[in-house]
Amino acid sequence: MKVIASSLRKGAVVDMEGRLYVVLTAENIHPGKGTPVTQLNMRRISDGVKVSERWRTTEQVERAFVDDRNFTFLYQDGEGFHFMNPETYDQVVCSPEIVGEAAPWLQDGMIVMLSTHDGVPIALELPRLLTLEITETEPAVKNQTASSSYKPAILSNGARIMVPPYIAAGTRVVVLTEDFSYHERAKD
Repeated sequence: MKVIASSLRKGAVVDMEGRLYVVLTAENIHPGKGTPVTQLNMRRISDGVKVSERWRTTEQVERAFVDDRNFTFLYQDGEGFHFMNPETYDQVVCSPEIVGEAAPWLQDGMIVMLSTHDGVPIALELPRLLTLEITETEPAVKNQTASSSYKPAILSNGARIMVPPYIAAGTRVVVLTEDFSYHERAKD
């Protein structure tokens, strides 16, 4: 199926000369003069080679037919990351290369969007927002406002993020999975 290059987003699968590529980053660039272009950083699914392509935003790109379904994360072992289709109870195993930087963010029972091509997992998309607890951070300093600089914090999954100065250890926060940054304090 042909789509315009500017409509491609992270996680989309593109077919170039019979090879499948998953989009890692997509950026639309609009220079002051000249034609707007779409810059895509992609990973070839067959061997993991990363490539960078640039197309005019109106050019047609072949998008591969991919089955996107919700899967439940079960566990990780030496074989890989195990997911289950909640409708059919079929299980699939994803390699660490496919899970990539999402690995530390996976939690038991988490619903993720798994893209498969001919029954083989090729890409994984986390939920947009995740709620985690801060396990360690510097103490809050009096008279410090939210507009000042952020401070480092360690989450319950071991990941490091930057949080506002008023956030203390034990606070539950919402993390934006697009760039793994602090979004807000959890409402619960």
